[in-house]
Formats: sequence, C-alpha cells, structure tokens
Amino acid sequence: MIRPAVFFSAGLAFTFSAVLVAAQDPGEKPSYKPLTVDAIYSHGSLAGTPPAELSWSPDGRHLTYLDDGQLMDVNPSTGKPEVLINREKLAPLIKGGGSEQDLDHRARYHEANYLWAPDAQHLLFDADGYLWLYDLKTSTGVEIGNTGSASGDDPKFSPDGNNVSFIHNHGLEVIRLRESSAPTIKVATPSNPETLQGEVDWVYLEELDVRSNYFWSPGSKSIAFLEMNESEVPKYPITDWIPTHAAVDNQHYPQPGDPNPAVRLGVVGANGGHISWIKLPISSGQDYIPRFGWVDDKTLWIETVTRDHKHRDIYFADSGKDLVRQALEIKDDKYIDENYDVTVGAGYIVLTNWSDGHNHLYLYSYDQRHPLDAPAALEKQLTQGEFEVGDVFRVDFKNKWVDYASNESNVEEQQLWQATFDGRRVPLTTAHGFHAGSFSPAGAAFVDRHSTRMDPSTVEFCQAPGNCSVIFKPAPLDQYRLHPPIDLTVKAHDGTSLKATLLLPEGATSPRSVPLIVNSYGGPGPQTVVNRWSDELFFDELLAEHGFAVLRADNRGMGMRGRDFAQACYRNFGPVQFEDQMTVVDAVLSQYPQLDPKRLGWWGWSWGGSFTLYALSHSDRFRAGVSVAPVTDWRNYDSIYIERYLGLPSQNAELYRDQSVVNSAAQLKGRLLIAHGTGDDNVHIENTVQYIQKLIDAGIPYDLQIFPRKTHAIAGKEARIELFNRILAQFEMYLKPQPQN
Repeated sequence: MIRPAVFFSAGLAFTFSAVLVAAQDPGEKPSYKPLTVDAIYSHGSLAGTPPAELSWSPDGRHLTYLDDGQLMDVNPSTGKPEVLINREKLAPLIKGGGSEQDLDHRARYHEANYLWAPDAQHLLFDADGYLWLYDLKTSTGVEIGNTGSASGDDPKFSPDGNNVSFIHNHGLEVIRLRESSAPTIKVATPSNPETLQGEVDWVYLEELDVRSNYFWSPGSKSIAFLEMNESEVPKYPITDWIPTHAAVDNQHYPQPGDPNPAVRLGVVGANGGHISWIKLPISSGQDYIPRFGWVDDKTLWIETVTRDHKHRDIYFADSGKDLVRQALEIKDDKYIDENYDVTVGAGYIVLTNWSDGHNHLYLYSYDQRHPLDAPAALEKQLTQGEFEVGDVFRVDFKNKWVDYASNESNVEEQQLWQATFDGRRVPLTTAHGFHAGSFSPAGAAFVDRHSTRMDPSTVEFCQAPGNCSVIFKPAPLDQYRLHPPIDLTVKAHDGTSLKATLLLPEGATSPRSVPLIVNSYGGPGPQTVVNRWSDELFFDELLAEHGFAVLRADNRGMGMRGRDFAQACYRNFGPVQFEDQMTVVDAVLSQYPQLDPKRLGWWGWSWGGSFTLYALSHSDRFRAGVSVAPVTDWRNYDSIYIERYLGLPSQNAELYRDQSVVNSAAQLKGRLLIAHGTGDDNVHIENTVQYIQKLIDAGIPYDLQIFPRKTHAIAGKEARIELFNRILAQFEMYLKPQPQN
C-alpha cells in the first residue's frame, strides 16, 4: 500500500520525559521556543514516545511493554507499571540491529520483539534472530536457537507451549523445548529458493496485511502453512552503492499484469513428514489467500480473494481428506474493501464488509460439530448506520461480544465500542478525539490510547470503562507555541462534504501576504483529516512560523467515509482527487484574503508524492513542489494494490497511460524537488529515475535528493534532518518571494 509517511524513531525503548518551565511574572508575556528541523527530528518526538508494543499475557494478568531498556508490567489491581525484567537481565535479550530494511520491516509491519508463552510464566525474545527463552520464576534466559534473520522470522509457541516454531531459509523449523538439549527439526523445507513455506513475501505483507503464513492446530499436532511459489514473479534489483563493490538484493515484486505468487495451503505434522495439500477452487498465480486458520483439530477455514478484487470467499476444508466447502461469499461490482480479517470459532464467524455502503460487523453461524455439512448462515448484522467500523480488537465467543473501533459519533474521531451477538452496542470510550485499543484475552480490561489533534497520546489501563489509570503521559509542550488549525468543510462539485484543516501563520492578516502550501495524501485507504495527534503537526507549525499556511484535505477516494466515497478512485487515479483538492484550495483562497493565490506550493510523500507531480503538471498555479518517494508510472507499482483500482494494464492501457505522471512530466510547471531512498523496497527508485529522464528530455530543471540505503520511510536522525531542511529551503527559495510582474 502506498501509505502516508510514518514518522517514527528507530529503536526498541521509549523514555518518559518531562520539561520544567520556570515561573513567570503573571503580567509578563510567555516566551516560546521557535521550532527547528533539528529540534523536531534529532531526539525522537518532542511529545515523548508512548509504548508502541503492548503485550498481554494469555491469562490476562500481565500487560507488558519495553521502556528505556526494561520490560515493564502493569499491575492489574492498581493499574501501575512495575519492572518485570531489569536492564541488566534484558540487555542480551534485545538488540534492535539488522540492516536498514530489517529495521524498516520490524517497525512498518509491527514485528514483535518478544512473545508470551501459553503458560504465562515464560517469554520468548527475538534478538535479531537469536531466540531466548526467559523464565519468570528463575529470572534467567537461555538461548534456544537462531533463525538467521533479523526480521520476518515469525517465531511462535505451539498452543501447548512445548514447541517454538520459526521461519528459517524460507521453510518451517520447530524447537522441541521439552526434549533433551531442545533439538531443532525441519518441518517444511522448500524444494527451491524461489518457494516460501510459511514465510510471508513482500506483497502479502504490504498489500494484504498478512503477518503470519503458518498456524498451529489447537492440539499442537499439526501446522497449516501457506506455500508461495515465486518462480514466475519478476525480480527488482535493489542496489546498495555504498560498498566498493555494489551489492544487489533481487526482490520478488509482481507489477500490474505480472504473475502473482502461486499459493497453496498445506498441512504437516509437528514432526514433519507428509504434507497434505488443500485443493481450493482458485486460479494459481492469480488469486490470493489473505487469511486462514483452524476451526478445530481437523478442520481449516480459508479466505480467498480473486485477482480482480470483486470476490471474497471463505471455505471450510478437512485437513486430512480431499473435502472443501464454500462457507460464504462476498461480492462487489467494483472492488471489495481491504478489511480481510476474519475470526472463526465456537460455531461463529465474525467479519466486516461494506456491502450495505459502510464497513460493518457481520455475524455468521455454522454447524460446530460438522462445519462442512452446510454453508454458514448470516445470523445478524451487528452494526449499521452511516459510519465505519475500523479495527476489530477482540471477539469473545464465550461472552458473545465483539470489541471494536468506529467513527459512529463523529466522522473525524474514533471511539471504542462493544457489540453483543444480539446486536446491542455500548461505547467503551466517550472523550472527544481518537481512541485506539488493546484488549485483554481474558476479562474486561483494556488499554485506551487517546489523543486529539492538539493533545499527544495518553495511554491508560482500564479495568472497565471509566475505571482507568494513566500509564503514559506525553511530555509537556508549553515551551512551543502550537496553535490548532482551522477545521473546514467544503462541498465538492457533486455535493459531497470534504473535510480539511488550514493552519495560518499567527498574526498574518494583510491581503495576499501568506503563501499557501497544500500537503495532502489523496490516495485510497487512509483518512488524514482526523481529530488525532500526529507529530507531523510540528513541521506544519514550523512552516507557519516561517510565514507559510498549510492546507490538508481529504478528497473523494480516501477512506473511512463509506463505500461510495472510497470507490470514487475506481478507474480514477488523479482527476477526481485533484478536482476535490482544487475545490478546497479555491474555497480557502476566497475565505482567507491573507492567502496569496500567486504563491501556491504542494508537497507530499508516496501517493502524496505522486499527487504533487500530478498537481504541478495539470495546473500552472503552483510555483514550487516537493515530491518524496513517488510512484510516477502506475505500471511500476505492485499488482495487488494497483489492479484493485485500475484493473489490468492489458484491459485498461489508456488509464495507465493517462493517469501516470511520467507521461505528463513535460507539462511540469513550478520548481520541483524530488527525493527518494535508494533502498526503497515499496516504491522503487526507478520511478524517480524514469521521471527525471522525462524532465531532461523536456529541458525542465529540477532538484534531486537521494538517500543511500534508505527505505520508503527515509528514517533516521540524519536523513530526516536533511530531508526536512531541504523541504523548508525549497519553499523559502521558490515560494516565499513575491512574484515579479
């Protein structure tokens, strides 16, 4: 997925921080620190960094997180954090090294640094591939194996706690914890290096949000795994030019129209041996298997999606016999939504889809004793109305309820909710803003991560709704003069309400005195105009301190506004999005006379970077722009993402040609800075190279900033400081000066 930039700091630990402010005379005006790029990006977030990796023990009695080199544990009776493992003992168990790509993948795909054992008495730490088993009773850790990989090794316990499995050399291996010397055995070994057994490839990680491709049976006797044969998938060479002899990593990367990984589902015994293959009615090398799991010790459930993204099916399969039955089917004339998660158990299936126009929760039932005897039956639509259900955090089959997030109360906010299987719904949070949750696997406790646009995240441990204690508070920001942007609602040409924010420089009221910078993402999926804290506010404020106004708007084709709003991007990757953005631009220019219509700029990252190039080549109104990590030809991006919206190039060649900005580069107006990481495995640097060639052919000047080895996030202190200083300088040089008539 071409996502908005994620602003994170590399590293495992976070630190609570506080700022002491000297007392002032009541009549004296407070003095504020000016924001600088160095201050924003040198030492992690100015607001402090809340714990990113909260982990519940299986019995719900521990909630742990890493803090400044220690493993902390929230006492469930008091809600107060205590040290579970101190720095000295934890140091060998966590490293956080690896390559630039390893660091990126662990952060981007939320790979865990440690796991709880089923007995809640042991922890498994993954230190760059070195696996350590830690015993809480004896406070000792023992190295039990090495996966050989600093990311993507996916270790996990068997349900009975007697084994640890992991990915090694693209196959599955198991450590026998209860046997003498804890031997490691090979359970599934690929026949060639182009095949993955249980490992997740890049395109499934990125576009289907797959985080694991193998699962133990409930009784720990078998493992179901997805085999991905990538032999027909083209490779892209990611080149590292830093060594004297350049190194190349050939990444399997299916582009639109290319063969996809050929996938099939296998079941193998915990000791290895014969593999039973499930025969599904899918097209090999075309269709997808985003999710699967166990119904019981012999029955699997499998979710499939067709290549055209119009059909989503769930099947039940007997793991030992050649028996498969379709349990349910979801269809859409354009494309199905991207919410692939499914929860199956105790005779029920819980999932979300947008078949009624909004993403809602649905409850299906099946015969628990004989799952293959009949299709699943729709029991109830658990939520309905003009709002969207977001993440589903927990399905409690025993108590028959679902804990989830939705924007029911306000399209720009998110609350935590609970719905019972009979359709009753209660809010678990009510404070204005944005709430994200993490729920105990046992009991009613949950974590509420709450923020607003102007209030950084506070993390609370809640024993029940309203009974919460703070476990993390952000650092005070009183020393900086942060002021809220103006909330706007603008009507699109078709009457749709568009949400936007405008941040104005303080005190600037003279007509046409303020240059305006548009910073919009624009692409499918995310919703960016929300009442939620983002560290991006700091750079917006810095721009405002330098005299610029910053406009952000969510156009049609983006997320969390219903199916019709989202599907505006179907076969439309530019025209409708740009129309909406310009509608908002014209509205603010009309309403705020201090904005100068002759000094307009635009910048964006990823899809937003492509959008920048689209704006500067489809209008002569923008004097300067910055495009970071853009896709310049939609044929260069991956098959799953692009085909969902634009279809196959062979069937829609004109769409790909007309809506790829590389083909309008000769019409570029305004001064352009383009930036890209050479190690970007998401949006390859070939996009920038191809675009620059078109600019050279057309005799159009440009500025280029490359970041050696950096991935799509361009993470790290030095790189971020360089990038954002360049962005600031671009607008200071080419946008701030008054136009010469």
